[in-house]
Amino acid sequence: MPAKKTTPDFILMIVTLMLLAVGLTMVYSASAIWADYKFDDSFFFAKRQMLFAGVGIIAMFFIMNVDYWTWRTWAKVVIIICFVLLLLVLVPGVGNVRNGSRSWIGVGAFSIQPSEFMKLAMIVFMAKFLSEKQKLITSFRKGLVPSLGLVFLAFGLIMLQPDLGTGTVMVGTCVVMIFIAGARISHFIWFAAAGLAGFVALVLSAPYRIKRITSFLDPWEDPLGSGFQIIQSLYAIGPGGLFGLGLGQSRQKFFYLPEPQTDFIFAILAEELGFIGGSFVILLFALLLWRGIRIALGAPDLYGSFLAVGIIAMVAIQVMINIGVVTGLMPVTGITLPFLSYGGSSLTLMLMAIGVLLNISRYARY
Repeated sequence: MPAKKTTPDFILMIVTLMLLAVGLTMVYSASAIWADYKFDDSFFFAKRQMLFAGVGIIAMFFIMNVDYWTWRTWAKVVIIICFVLLLLVLVPGVGNVRNGSRSWIGVGAFSIQPSEFMKLAMIVFMAKFLSEKQKLITSFRKGLVPSLGLVFLAFGLIMLQPDLGTGTVMVGTCVVMIFIAGARISHFIWFAAAGLAGFVALVLSAPYRIKRITSFLDPWEDPLGSGFQIIQSLYAIGPGGLFGLGLGQSRQKFFYLPEPQTDFIFAILAEELGFIGGSFVILLFALLLWRGIRIALGAPDLYGSFLAVGIIAMVAIQVMINIGVVTGLMPVTGITLPFLSYGGSSLTLMLMAIGVLLNISRYARY
């Protein structure tokens, strides 16, 4: 391997920390009223988010100094551990149920969500598989089926929780990696047809998913039911205007938008900071993705390139889905906004992923 650079990608690091700072500020602003009402502590969610941010930053800087090809050596072990955790979370008494999903393992607020860590584990493993078997990826039987077979096995376990949003991000990320590796478009067409049929079956198997689709098309058809979240989100974004109502001045966080510190935090941000604030956050994400793409293009080996592509694809897909949901362009799926939404597993996972990306940047040739 080439000699290390003296420093990792400084712009990527600063942009990440800026997004994290915005996120911590908005988690407090969005959650203070609800936290004071429910826990008699307006800092309840903010304190926990700061704790997870601290853990995540330590993990990011530690991983930044771990040579990225080390993860190739441990890829199989890491993904096996994540598969075991996905099985354990389904065991009654082990997995915790929240909002109808058995997705957490742990005690109280200090729980982990195995499906979140499976996303990164799958990226690490797929980067190893694609870098070693790239010549076979054009083969439907020897390349595409084994790679997507493992992905859909993990997706199936995640859907047993169920967690369609996280599973969708994982599958989308891996599809991007496989496409970049050189898989044939004709093969993707067959898988796309099968995937669409499977997606329709998943939607039809759960009445609440059907309601989410119909509410996406016309949320005002059921304004107090399935369309409630989308309508309240739009009511937050609309009054924000160009400059917003001012930090801390949101009206929708007063028990109109359910738990605004999580999936719909961008709506509160747009309400308080306006079009300018929302555009600034999107610009930060665009800068992060640009630096990630540069790192992927400059990585010294295929493994580093695929690893960087996977991380960037994961972030990009989550951002597009979350903002699409908040603005009413996509059905509600329950996807967090990276670095901004409240959630320990999601935040820690994203900072760890950025740590891997920063390490790759120490070897990248720009």
